[in-house]
Amino acid sequence: MTPYPQIRDLVLIGGGHAHALVLRKWAMAPLAGARLTLINPDPVAPYTGMLPGLIAGHYRREELMIDLVRLARFAGARLILDRVTGIDRAARRIQLGQGRDLAYDLAAIDVGITSDLPGLHGAALHAVAAKPLGKYAQAWEAFLARRLAYPRVVILGAGLGGAELALATAHRLRAAGVLGAVTLLDQADAALPALVPAARRKVLQAMAELGVSLRLGVRVTSIGPTSVALASGEVVGSDFTLTVTGARPQPWLGDTGLALDGGFVVTDAQLRTSDPLIFASGDCATVAGSLRPKAGVFAVRAAPVLEANLRATLSGQALRRFRPQGDYLKLVSLGMTSAVAEKWGVTLQGPRFWRLKDRIDRAFMDRFDAYPVMPAPPVPLTATLGLAAQLSARPLCGGCGAKLGPGVLASALTALPLLQRPEVRSGPGDDAAVLAVPGGFQVITTDHLRAFSLDPRLMARITALHALGDIWAMGAAPQVALAQVTLPPLGPDLQARMLEEIMAEAAAVFQAAGADIVGGHSTEGAELTIGFTVTGTTPSVVTKAGARPGDALILTKPIGSGTILAAEMAMAKVSGAVVPGLLMGEVWQAAIAHMSRAQGSAAAILAQHAGAMTDVTGFGLAGHLLEMLSASGVAATVRLADVPLMQGAVELAVAGHASSLQPANHAAVSWRMTAPEDSRCLLLTDPQTAGGLLASVPVGVAADLLAQLKGEGHDAAIIGQVTEGEPHLTFTS
Repeated sequence: MTPYPQIRDLVLIGGGHAHALVLRKWAMAPLAGARLTLINPDPVAPYTGMLPGLIAGHYRREELMIDLVRLARFAGARLILDRVTGIDRAARRIQLGQGRDLAYDLAAIDVGITSDLPGLHGAALHAVAAKPLGKYAQAWEAFLARRLAYPRVVILGAGLGGAELALATAHRLRAAGVLGAVTLLDQADAALPALVPAARRKVLQAMAELGVSLRLGVRVTSIGPTSVALASGEVVGSDFTLTVTGARPQPWLGDTGLALDGGFVVTDAQLRTSDPLIFASGDCATVAGSLRPKAGVFAVRAAPVLEANLRATLSGQALRRFRPQGDYLKLVSLGMTSAVAEKWGVTLQGPRFWRLKDRIDRAFMDRFDAYPVMPAPPVPLTATLGLAAQLSARPLCGGCGAKLGPGVLASALTALPLLQRPEVRSGPGDDAAVLAVPGGFQVITTDHLRAFSLDPRLMARITALHALGDIWAMGAAPQVALAQVTLPPLGPDLQARMLEEIMAEAAAVFQAAGADIVGGHSTEGAELTIGFTVTGTTPSVVTKAGARPGDALILTKPIGSGTILAAEMAMAKVSGAVVPGLLMGEVWQAAIAHMSRAQGSAAAILAQHAGAMTDVTGFGLAGHLLEMLSASGVAATVRLADVPLMQGAVELAVAGHASSLQPANHAAVSWRMTAPEDSRCLLLTDPQTAGGLLASVPVGVAADLLAQLKGEGHDAAIIGQVTEGEPHLTFTS
């Protein structure tokens, strides 16, 4: 985090190659006073150069994906996972797909292109577009998993991209020992117009050797689930139809009022659009007077100029010119590990050019693998005993992982004096304070979270749901909330923007739960911290003390968020791939989705039958379950196989990642639990942020309650049962 107040917003729209490189360079030397934001719909972005190799089977998916979550963490940038739908240039607001908008002082666009065919009948339902690449890669792997005896693939568009993907497809099928048909269609009379004749001949020869059928001068009229219809009346069988018919700009660009050329944003030589507060680069943009094909090499070359000019605009310096090269080295993959190389009219072919392409592509991706780690502050020569050990401990986590350990908290609570007021029906350690009021009870709780994300809206949503958890756990209906917000150092404009975002998101969450925000308090501090005090009402309170032997234990959310958040915050130590096919950014996004799910409907289902209920938060599953067992005077057995886990959490825990609170949680409960040698046990004391509800219910209604929970979209499970005995927790495999 920069030590200087942030006073101006720089927003990067899209996670294209140029913006990825801008973020990496910005991380090395952030501009004082600037807040950097990246908006992208997905947590990862594919590198186009390696796509044919992925389709051919030479690369794994994770090898060509740039993890934008890790990159944004490294750059100190706010990441918003959403799709941009427009720009209000007069108000300087960026409109997002989820109904929110975002202010900017300076913006840049790098959203790539699409190759879909919205005007072609059936294309939206039955065809896959080569761009955006992420969906194509997923659809291709799903198609291969069908293991058809005779797969038929039809590719529309016989340009350079279409030819490469046709070759890659044919090679992948042949390498798998599958006899299939790959057909490449184009309405033009010539294929591969971007290549010189010698290079074109070599590519066409490779297509013939791999059995790719090239058909030119044909027009497609419609696409069905298993066929492609031609204007001649012929029907071509197709189990997988791919469109690679050239570059189509993102439609929303046409409504921005920016100068366009064929739908693409026009920029000057400094990469500025017709609006001097908006820059553009990559395939979505065209430099005036310098027409170039849509190729990733130009985005890579533009990145240093773009980064310098964004920095210069914010700081009042002179801008640089972008001078794209007149020609570039074209390396065309031939399906197998061979390639055609062409530049300045010279054409060569062979495996060595595949190796050259592979080195170039891997070198690019290496920039986004291991990031430099900032050195820890040195211990002074003269310091108190124990300081070195404290500095060597895990960095403080965000969310619930930043809270004090249960031992420290218990010591403080036992010393509290109590007035024994008759209307107070709860004591220290309960989920919420309970007050007797006419007609029932009022419950009161307070909670706050240290930010683990730079997106204030995201933090407001998760903190509000986290605070509501204690109200729902006691079977109460939320009533009102007070907000406590500590903002990081910001200029007046950004203070207003951040507070507006926080309060708008929090109000939406509380109103959806049936409550209102009626006030609060704000202050400025070292970092963003958000908290809420919430009240609720209920005719009868569900406590932790009503669990009975024979009851079933129901958990409404998977666990693992503390480990995932800790790993993401330590992003320099986490490689892109957590497990094969799964990236850290995708693991984080899935965890955020779980944390963002409200538990009001789950509480309404469970409270009718629960003898005891709590929410699983800072002390982890084992800690909160033992609280319930101690209050009820019973024991429990839990089946590890039935405990829902967040994807990637176990793998990260095995790799040594854990919340800074986890050791204290483990020390507080390990002597009261029995568990096997099992890697899943590493998550039992993992602190959960906005975790699920844990309820003890009569076994006779457990299956029906579980069905109701699943019907409401909750990832709930019956994880064990309550047994007789002293409070003790036994885990079985």
